Amino acid sequence: MKGRVLVVDDELQILRALKVILREAGFEPVAVATAEEALDAAATRPPDAAIVDLVLPDGDGVAVTEQLRAWSDMPILVLSAVGDEEQKVRALEAGADDYVTKPFGARELVARLGAALRRAGRAADEPAIVVDGLEIDLAARVVRRDGEAVHLTPIEYDLLRTLARNRGRLLTHRALLTEVWGPAYADDVRTLRTHIANLRRKLEPADGEARYIRTDPGVGYRFAG
Repeated sequence: MKGRVLVVDDELQILRALKVILREAGFEPVAVATAEEALDAAATRPPDAAIVDLVLPDGDGVAVTEQLRAWSDMPILVLSAVGDEEQKVRALEAGADDYVTKPFGARELVARLGAALRRAGRAADEPAIVVDGLEIDLAARVVRRDGEAVHLTPIEYDLLRTLARNRGRLLTHRALLTEVWGPAYADDVRTLRTHIANLRRKLEPADGEARYIRTDPGVGYRFAG
């Protein structure tokens, strides 16, 4: 088995589907329908990861995420209805690693879960990140694309480093702004978009393909990986 996954959703059909998907992918699902059951199950036998629906009969997924994150670093994915951007942002800022929109595909869910588990297993002092021809040397603060050095401003480098060290994880606008610019800039989305555009111009292929930095409209950005 690849690990135990706590699954929290009050829709029986979705809960059944999640159990089948996870078992077929080699995971051991622990399925519950309420926030209280989720917290009890996690405390009794801590899982390796959790998949939490945002809307539960006795609370919401944001509160569950906050309480799990208070004592655990386990990867947490949230399930969200289409267009529920404000809730997605709340969950991510509460400590969720990613979200999957309903209706979801089995392959996407397993891929997101696998990426979150890989991130959790990586060493924090990783010396370099290499993705599809792009190398970020964290120790030397040097970036190369296809072997050629790429000149970045200090802010651009810090933004890229933050994205890359969380690769595969969706980071909200506020999280990126706070991490790179500081709390005073937490709502300055225009500044963030300008620097993301500059990074893409320097890093992405000329054909405009988003190879490295991907956008989730209204929520934030994620680095490929």
